[in-house]
Amino acid sequence: MQHAPIDDARIAFESAGADGTPVLLIMGFAVRGLAWRRQVPLLAENHQVTWFDNRGVGKTEARLRPFSMARFADDAIGLLDHLGHETAHIVGISMGGMIAQHVALRHRDRCRSLSLIATHSGGLRAVLPPRAGINLFLKANGSDPAMATMRLLMSPSHLETCDTDQLIADLQMEFGDNMSRRARLAQLAAILRHDTRKRLHALSGLPTLVMQPAADRLVRSSHSAALAARIPGAKLITVPVVGHGLLRERPKVIAHALRDHFAAADGALDA
Repeated sequence: MQHAPIDDARIAFESAGADGTPVLLIMGFAVRGLAWRRQVPLLAENHQVTWFDNRGVGKTEARLRPFSMARFADDAIGLLDHLGHETAHIVGISMGGMIAQHVALRHRDRCRSLSLIATHSGGLRAVLPPRAGINLFLKANGSDPAMATMRLLMSPSHLETCDTDQLIADLQMEFGDNMSRRARLAQLAAILRHDTRKRLHALSGLPTLVMQPAADRLVRSSHSAALAARIPGAKLITVPVVGHGLLRERPKVIAHALRDHFAAADGALDA
């Protein structure tokens, strides 16, 4: 991985694709940017794609201090500056979708489009998962996380048909093995403080796509619909998957939806 010096951090990132408009992929809570790897090949056919590790996780080096969505958003913009990209299609999933909202609200002029996947606009009701999700989340962050993490992220049908050993190995790689408890709490604190509900109307006119899983144990699917309703003109699509891990279960569905969204936004900007 390469590193970009941004403020007091060295943000670890990777890029693929040589032509087309830039795309910045922002990952969620406690997960490394490489979890986008199933979408990258398709997106890189038409775009310059960059993904990275947020503060506190993976190969990014940063002083542990209180994290905020504003700080995460400015890291993303700092990475665009480092790469020399004036604008980019901004994509985020889960906590990454929260960060993406702050990128658009703080730096609207840097966003060609906005894509928000399995995320929400904040508030106590949005932060709290369904009861089953809370139990699995606590177990996933406990001493034996593998099975709880799989059940939290994957649909029952996927778990019945997949290679469980390979899935565990993949999740261990995506989550990394060096995230401290302090870093997890710092990211979680940023999530708890996230609330864009009263400001999202300011994104009117920005091409926005919201993707919701049909059902989700971590972020209630209804919050995706509420998020889309708060952004004038946003398009909402439902991905036919029961689980938060839709990047893994429906990789091509996600990638093709993103490519179509980028093409429409680029076409409108170039018209």
